Amino acid sequence: MHAVIVWWDLAHSAQTVDSLRGFLRDEAVERFSHMPGLRLKFWISDAAAGRWGAVLLWESREAAQAPLPQRAAELIGAPPTERYAFDVEATVEGEFLRSALAGRGLALEPSGP
Repeated sequence: MHAVIVWWDLAHSAQTVDSLRGFLRDEAVERFSHMPGLRLKFWISDAAAGRWGAVLLWESREAAQAPLPQRAAELIGAPPTERYAFDVEATVEGEFLRSALAGRGLALEPSGP
């Protein structure tokens, strides 16, 4: 398995964490749900610091090298400020109450912002 982390600094963008949540709801989540080889993607944010990003977990290094949609970069106006790629040494799932992981997060929860 292979993991990739990307971060954008939104300081020089017209986009904000709030505006990018709409992008998630309207198009990004659905688009990435059909990505071959992608085991998990979760989007992350730090509104106070003006940062937006994602963590992607891939089945293989080869899958992680596939071309990705560039819509976030188009909206933000620049490629990611930082990008890191890692080999995954181990995975585990802990005990949890909700079995489905898809559809969770501030942008998708009915009580979200």
